[in-house]
Amino acid sequence: MPQLVLLPGKDRQLARQHPWIFAGAVDRLEGRARPGDTVEVVAANGRPLARAAWSPESKIRARVWTFDPQEIVDDAFFKRRVLAAVERRLLLPELREQEGLRLLHGESDGLPGVIADRYGDTIVLQLTSAGADKWRQALVRALQRATGCARIYERSDSDVRRLEGLLPVAGWLLGEAPPSPLSIVENGVRMRVDIVAGHKTGFYLDQRDNRLLTRLLASGRRTLNCFCYSGGFSLQALAGGASQVLSIDSSAPALATAVENLALNPGLDASLAEWREADVFSELRVLKSHGERFDLIILDPPKFAPSAAHAERAARAYRDINVFGFRLLAAGGLLLTYSCSGGISRQHFQEIVADAAVAAGRQARILRHLAAPADHPVGLGFSEGEYLKGLLCQAD
Repeated sequence: MPQLVLLPGKDRQLARQHPWIFAGAVDRLEGRARPGDTVEVVAANGRPLARAAWSPESKIRARVWTFDPQEIVDDAFFKRRVLAAVERRLLLPELREQEGLRLLHGESDGLPGVIADRYGDTIVLQLTSAGADKWRQALVRALQRATGCARIYERSDSDVRRLEGLLPVAGWLLGEAPPSPLSIVENGVRMRVDIVAGHKTGFYLDQRDNRLLTRLLASGRRTLNCFCYSGGFSLQALAGGASQVLSIDSSAPALATAVENLALNPGLDASLAEWREADVFSELRVLKSHGERFDLIILDPPKFAPSAAHAERAARAYRDINVFGFRLLAAGGLLLTYSCSGGISRQHFQEIVADAAVAAGRQARILRHLAAPADHPVGLGFSEGEYLKGLLCQAD
């Protein structure tokens, strides 16, 4: 097996079970390895540390499969890892009956670059690293065996693959397209899932618990949902008894899907919902100029900072959007504000929101810290896994 030799002192992250090995930590590769091949990781003194997937095109030169330097990485390895991840979800009662569920969450499930989401009897697999790409068929077999799902669709089309020197890939790996449009029921609301053209794997499963919180808070409140996409927060607000819900997004197709989702739920009063196609930043200025006020505001923008290198620019965008949020919030109103940017830490995000409240001339407090649900675990040694962070704030 090829050996990846680290520079002196560069094994400390591995000792903390952080699975990424950056180019700056690498001394040399002894032997020949193709992208995705398994290499033995050794310290500068030759001490075995781990086994990892080699990725010469990426700044992350290797991603650790196992911190046991003797463990063999083969089909049986992936069978064990996938089964353990699936069983992990069964430990928690709130996950057992979910129609939409994240089964594999990359590094935090010991499978770097591997995402798998289940929607009913269909799994969507996303492979974002050279190592994950190499073991595609083993992962498909392991998922089918662990879940019994009849269909597996690949959505390996994210921009991250380019950093690994990989081309986008999409298509059916097992079974074929279902005869009718795919949908799931989440917290009593039916939502359509577009696994072919929708964002991520077709749906934002990471906001499930936060959408439920919106429902619990919405009763009698005039609600504003910004960057509404397919209407998940909006429909939950309606289900919770919101007096009115204004939803804004710049994507006409996303709004069309939101309207379709509302139609899938005849128990919700469509007359209370308004869908507005507009740039959110511009539209919030318009709402402010008209003196509008809302009792509940949801700010769930796209990823402004895909990496730490974009953090400064992203911080300005998050600050601006939260300034508008606080200015539009009625006295005693509630603001649900989120960041899904891995380049913005939880502490930094809180500082940005605090600064926005001051700039808006509002006194506010945090009622709750928010995060992704339990099917998105975070490895203790992998803080990057906690990409979604949010705050429930109340302003005077």
